[in-house]
Amino acid sequence: MKRLLLIAPLAPTSLFGTDFHFRLPCLSLLKVAALTPAGWEVTILDEATQPIDFDQSADLVGITAMTCTAPRAYEIADRFRREDIPVVMGGMHPSSLPDEALNHADSVVIGEAEGIWPQVLADVERGELQPVYRHTDGPPSLDRLPAPNWELYRGRGCLPVHFVETTRGCPLDCEFCAVTSFFGGRYRGRPLQDVLAELRNRRPFPGFVLKNLVFFVDDNIVGNRAYARELLHALAELKIQWLGHASVNLASDPEILKLCRRSGCLGVLIGFETLSPETMQSIGKKSRLRMEYLDAIQKIHDHGIGIDGSFVFGFDTDDEGVFDRTLDFVTRAKIEIPYFSILTPYPGTRLHERLAREQRILHRDWSLYDTSHVVIQPRRLTTDQLQEGYLRVFREAYSPSCLAARMRETTSCRPLFVPMNFGFRDGVEKLARDFFPASINVTRAAPNAITPHAVPA
Repeated sequence: MKRLLLIAPLAPTSLFGTDFHFRLPCLSLLKVAALTPAGWEVTILDEATQPIDFDQSADLVGITAMTCTAPRAYEIADRFRREDIPVVMGGMHPSSLPDEALNHADSVVIGEAEGIWPQVLADVERGELQPVYRHTDGPPSLDRLPAPNWELYRGRGCLPVHFVETTRGCPLDCEFCAVTSFFGGRYRGRPLQDVLAELRNRRPFPGFVLKNLVFFVDDNIVGNRAYARELLHALAELKIQWLGHASVNLASDPEILKLCRRSGCLGVLIGFETLSPETMQSIGKKSRLRMEYLDAIQKIHDHGIGIDGSFVFGFDTDDEGVFDRTLDFVTRAKIEIPYFSILTPYPGTRLHERLAREQRILHRDWSLYDTSHVVIQPRRLTTDQLQEGYLRVFREAYSPSCLAARMRETTSCRPLFVPMNFGFRDGVEKLARDFFPASINVTRAAPNAITPHAVPA
């Protein structure tokens, strides 16, 4: 029996560190483990849940890496390779920069592992590991994917939620996003019967206040409306409660909204990114929404569905007022969980290519590419204004007064969103203490008058 170690490194300055209240399992490694053929003993080492024991033996180490975890991934790979243990790397960052990753790994899997991983292991057994593996005939099929073995994460203190994938890919191709280049420019759906079988066979979580909670990891669970209707009708029969990513365009489809609520939807994560139509056009973010954001949010709230809304600071059109405008909007819209990021040019994105041409990338210390640090030269802000404005808005959004204003009249699931707010508040305060000056002023300027924003069709 050969031994395989699958490793998820931890970003050194991540908001979601080892002491974050809501630890999430690494679904990508669970999927790789499920693809591993018999004859291999698999162990998952996730630094968010446990330290790595470098003294243990293995026949192969597999490491997944995002950009902000790449330096730690390389450090881990170097340690194991010094013990003559071969290392294979995969994930978003090695797929974008395979030559860089090969300075620390024996092999790189570019793109998705399905259809490739068994070949990698067969080559290891023959002593013929290749430096690069990639799909040459398009994205792999999502038919009959093996279900993850959640026992590999038992006892790790992770959030008791089932993480399930129904689709991959995204046709929007936003300038700053790597999803399209990694997963393809169209929605690819798993067979509905496969998804339902995985949900029916999910493990129980005894003692958790929210029973049968599922998180759908798709980038937009309602992106393919025909597929979504079938899925939502089926979910209603399973009597689950669920969260997932969705576009704000969800609000323009009354049938889908009703199906979401009937099927057990508690909340959706929506990437608003910006409130400015000018900014949205400049980054290539497409939307068919023909109503104001505030109206769209109200329609979603009217169905008892909460919103985790994400916003990005640092676009070329952002000025000093963007922080207060965004915070005022979040409060007025009563967004249950606001999340803020600093614009980050990930390798493999059109944003990275453009800012590199314009010589506006300040450095390539990948550990700081975590959306909490400024790594570009903004156009209308100084780097200090962007850094401090980001932190000030994040802290203010989770202050007691703002939290109360957002949650006071919510019709969404309080047992879910209230604890999430306090968990995020603790995480943001830790980020501020550990990595930014304690002198940053969190007292906000007088609120600007808010103008409801519409997204151009």
